[in-house]
Amino acid sequence: MKRCLMFSISMMALLAGVPAAIAPISAHAAGRTPAAPAGAATPQAPISSLYKALEQSEQSGAGIGRRSAMIAPLVDQAFDMDAILKRSVGLHYDQLSADERSALINAFKRFTVARYASTFKPGTNAVFTVSQTTEEDGRTIVHTTIGNRNDSAESATPIDYVMVKGPNGWRIVDILLDGHISQVAAQRSDFKTWLVR
Repeated sequence: MKRCLMFSISMMALLAGVPAAIAPISAHAAGRTPAAPAGAATPQAPISSLYKALEQSEQSGAGIGRRSAMIAPLVDQAFDMDAILKRSVGLHYDQLSADERSALINAFKRFTVARYASTFKPGTNAVFTVSQTTEEDGRTIVHTTIGNRNDSAESATPIDYVMVKGPNGWRIVDILLDGHISQVAAQRSDFKTWLVR
């Protein structure tokens, strides 16, 4: 199992374009102190802060390393990576040592940051909208859309965030595409494939 776990860590680090030996991007690398924790009084706060960082990084015209540094602190504040990976990996997660969990979380953070930085690059012209919060099946869901300045508002893609309030405020524990496709469920399938190898 440990070999399979290291395979998944290496895979995520490779996808992130960052060697696993490199420490996670820090706020200092961005040249600024991170904003106050995004887990504020409302479920929308961490998502609004993340979207603002994505918009600023996209408009900065900077390279992917600088954009990643701008985004990283907000990803760290918005997502409950431990909860996401616990649900994604499943029962095997509880069998990991503290060092293994830390390595997996750091790799997944790098992967998440790199995915955002490569998706929302200069010239993307993305428009981020955070709308209402609803309670569905006992879950707090923040509804958002991501579109393009050159397209109509109706063509924007709906992206919903499942939020949980913990000691550090509201944090993202899942992302739903088109209102129902769970990112955690998709990742669980990927991890299951890796863990049985």
